Amino acid sequence: MSRIGKMPIPLSNQAKIEITDTDITVTGPKGVLQQSLTPQVTITEQDGVVTVQRIDDTKKAKAMHGLYRVLVSNMVEGVTKGFTRKLEIAGVGYRAEIKNEFLALTLGYSHMIYFKAPDEITIQVPDQTTILVSGIDKALVGQVAAKIRSFRKPEPYRGKGIKYEGEVIRRKEGKAAGK
Repeated sequence: MSRIGKMPIPLSNQAKIEITDTDITVTGPKGVLQQSLTPQVTITEQDGVVTVQRIDDTKKAKAMHGLYRVLVSNMVEGVTKGFTRKLEIAGVGYRAEIKNEFLALTLGYSHMIYFKAPDEITIQVPDQTTILVSGIDKALVGQVAAKIRSFRKPEPYRGKGIKYEGEVIRRKEGKAAGK
């Protein structure tokens, strides 16, 4: 049995869940999230606790068991607390700012990069070298953060670029002097 899949999901007082045959909807103070269901699992809610069970012991059902338990757990956490990814910019002259609704990035190219986030995502720039990506959908927050990081990935020689908070960049030694 899946260790992750069999764990119950506690619902807070703020979250409400609606389960139909084809999808699940979680409503909370931060918004509403909806997920379609696979026929390999069944989801039940009883006394403020959500449980996920699989239909049979096929390989596909076992994989979906843990996956849907985590998806529902992330939906509940997203509509109550939300998710945030922090990006850090390193490099001389590299900076970020908000212009109108766009994230404007100066990353050493001959032009500025303008990025418009989806409506469900909020981007904040507390200072020139920090970007906060937040929203209620964990997958979308991670996808937007990865897209922003892809504009200038950190390079291993000087560590310049955009990296996640806490990410360790494996540094390489530069060219050795001639003998």
